[in-house]
Amino acid sequence: MFGLTWLVGLMRRRPARLVGQVLGVALAVTLFAALGTFFASSRATMTGRAVAAVPVDWQVKLAPGTDPAKAQRTVAAETGVTAAVPVGYADVTGFTATAGGSVRTTGHGQVLGLPRNYASTFPGELRFLVGAHGGVLLAQQTAANLGIGLGGSVTVHRPGQKPVTLSVDGIVDLPAADSLFQSIGVAAGSAPTAPPDNVMVLPSTSWHRLFDAAAPGTTSTQLDVELSRALPADPGAAFAQVVGQAKNLEASLAGGGLVGDNIAAQLDAARADAIYAQLLFVFLGFPGIVLAGLLTAAIASSGRERRRREQALLRTRGAAPARIVRLAALEAAVTGIVGVALGLIAAALIGRAAFGTSSFGATGAQALAWAVAAAVSGIVLSFVTIVIPARNDARTLTVRSAQAPIGNARTPLWARLYLDLLCLAAGGLVFWQAVKSGYQVVLAPEGVPTISVSYFTLLAPVLFWIGAALLTWRIGRAILARGRRVLRRAAAPMARSLSGVVAASMSRQQRALSRALVLMAVATSFALTVAVFDATYTAQARVDAELTTGADVAVTTAAATGLPSGIALTVSRLPGVAAVQTMQHRFAYVGNDLQDLYGIDPATIGTATTMSDAFFAGGNANGVLSRLASQPDAVLVSDETVHDFQLQPGDLLRLRLQSATDHRYHVVEFHYVGIAREFPTAPHDSFLIANASYVAQQTGNPAPQTLLVRTSGSPPAVAQSIRAALGPASGATVQDIVTEQKITLSGLTAIDLAGLTRLELAFALVMAAAASGLVLALGLAERRRTFAIASALGARRRQLAAFVWSEAIYVTIGGMLFGAAAGWGLSYVIVKILTGVFDPPPEHLSMPWTYLVMLAVATAAAVIAAGAGMLRATRRPAVEIVRDL
Repeated sequence: MFGLTWLVGLMRRRPARLVGQVLGVALAVTLFAALGTFFASSRATMTGRAVAAVPVDWQVKLAPGTDPAKAQRTVAAETGVTAAVPVGYADVTGFTATAGGSVRTTGHGQVLGLPRNYASTFPGELRFLVGAHGGVLLAQQTAANLGIGLGGSVTVHRPGQKPVTLSVDGIVDLPAADSLFQSIGVAAGSAPTAPPDNVMVLPSTSWHRLFDAAAPGTTSTQLDVELSRALPADPGAAFAQVVGQAKNLEASLAGGGLVGDNIAAQLDAARADAIYAQLLFVFLGFPGIVLAGLLTAAIASSGRERRRREQALLRTRGAAPARIVRLAALEAAVTGIVGVALGLIAAALIGRAAFGTSSFGATGAQALAWAVAAAVSGIVLSFVTIVIPARNDARTLTVRSAQAPIGNARTPLWARLYLDLLCLAAGGLVFWQAVKSGYQVVLAPEGVPTISVSYFTLLAPVLFWIGAALLTWRIGRAILARGRRVLRRAAAPMARSLSGVVAASMSRQQRALSRALVLMAVATSFALTVAVFDATYTAQARVDAELTTGADVAVTTAAATGLPSGIALTVSRLPGVAAVQTMQHRFAYVGNDLQDLYGIDPATIGTATTMSDAFFAGGNANGVLSRLASQPDAVLVSDETVHDFQLQPGDLLRLRLQSATDHRYHVVEFHYVGIAREFPTAPHDSFLIANASYVAQQTGNPAPQTLLVRTSGSPPAVAQSIRAALGPASGATVQDIVTEQKITLSGLTAIDLAGLTRLELAFALVMAAAASGLVLALGLAERRRTFAIASALGARRRQLAAFVWSEAIYVTIGGMLFGAAAGWGLSYVIVKILTGVFDPPPEHLSMPWTYLVMLAVATAAAVIAAGAGMLRATRRPAVEIVRDL
């Protein structure tokens, strides 16, 4: 009963302290739980996008002698299978065509036999360019190699059979050729990984007519399978489900087929991608939770002196220390329960608004576990910040010593051990080691992205964060303890003759003011770090999309004849087009390695697309492009090629390029002058950059395969205008950066951070305002007795305002300056450590000035509101204030 009376008394007499503690716990729980909704959303998004990117879920290769019809019935009967379509594969020794008076013959190729409904069942496998959607279809690259178009005749050389001549009805592209021609059931590295260069597609009936009597071992059949998309939201659970289904199918076929599990491969990658979400939690979420805990602790500790007096009063009335601790535990329990309830409700609402889900996990078990973890963290936070200090005071303080001590408190142990400097030094050492070793959180050997997490490296920002906070405390306390002269001069414009008294008062309050200063600095650094990372990430996401697309809009073709003549002039006249540049895309042999070669005009390429310093070794785009332009036979080479072939600057590089005269590859001499790490539209591994004029001269073919367009209007609108200008028969592909950026934001290193950063930035704004306004207000409220006595002794309101505003300005400006320095440094460290997340790495940090102005305005408003509220409170009669206290 006494406990309930005590609790009611707290609610009546100390509502600000209780509400502040509840809100602090609620903030921590809200952020913790809301991050759970981010994980749930990101995992579900990973799963959805992973399976959507798979053109064929399973490719079941049938063993020789297996009845295809029976196998098809077995596969179709499996749980979760929605379609099973047979595909015939036939090896041919080559194709021959006559065009322009010359005969062209290709090397080995493959002929596919597809049923009529294949393209509609698996829309990602075929892209129709020109001509019919059925009949004899030729792959775009094959048509270019043979130099023929619609209606041309192609002779197919069949092993063990007579050649057969067919008329081309259409030309197609095979976007998923890598998976379509994969080697199923063969150990990695023991079979060719590249798809065939020459492919023909026939209807199933025609294929069987031509190849049923083919030589043994030259044909095979596989079943392409589509699965139901009713998969668990978590990529790990979805992976386990489809792997189990695949094994079950292989058992049902009893050795009659092997499953090429494309969907499992994608989900397996998505499982690894989930680690990236955990990294984002560490870097962007965890500091916010810690900050909310510090805010709660600061609110609780702001009334510690009053608690001590209340404890002393209870003990004079016979209360044992154990009973005092139980009262504190009751307060903590109520604070924790109410805070947890508010936090979970707020997190569910925020999750629904920001991430489209109110669940705290991708599965029911994950959601329950995350909610319980958030609730437990809130309860623990409440007990740590309320019960432990009360227990320590009850056990160590006598009634007399509970009175406010006079003089400076003893320097903490960590300060005497210089833990702040040690943390900064250790963080610098870890960071130096990470940069020196070239640590990449995302590795892409041979273009296949994988996650490589070094948790030791993650210590760097943690140590910097702790060290910066402790160093802020040390410097702030030193200024208050030994800088009275500086404080007096700073307070003079407001306090005038009382500046010395104000400085002395601030010095006596050094513990409370230092605590508020540190909290303000930590809140500012957290807000700045999140904002800078988000701005840098967003800027680089566009750069990455532009790197993939090539420019705001890019027009490409794989045909050796290039884009239609005059298309550059036509596009330059379209509305919304600011600049146009052509680029050749050829293939060149470096030794026996076939690589992409891009022919450009180095002097003008930058008018249509970004030439970032990060694209080139040495970090000087203008210098490298100038070297390329000054030497006609100069060539830029990728890092991988320089390493593989042990090249030195100036080395003669003998490349083999295809001539437009006889369509054979001839040696062309180049000189290696620099390294290109990235380039618009280029692959991530091996490629070459040369002067377009020299390539045209040596090959006899000036035709460009790529058109880069910089827009002054909407890229999608310009792209649509270009498609209309090209017409459907051009065979060219038109891409725009807006569409590509959406694709980029679904990849390994580009989880869409929009919802997460909105959440983090909003919390940072609230916490910065709370750290400045609420903590300052509670600190001032604790000294209402002092202000009341000063008022009773004749102090005017302006003189009291000097005390209030001097402390407010010290905490706000000092905290923001320290926080800005720490936040900028932490942003640099985090972006540097997560370099692999950015492709290419950013040249500099992006500053979100609009958000920073909002942060400053919100903080100033909170401080002004706190100070004004305190000054209004001093208008009450001094006797009433003293009686209340």
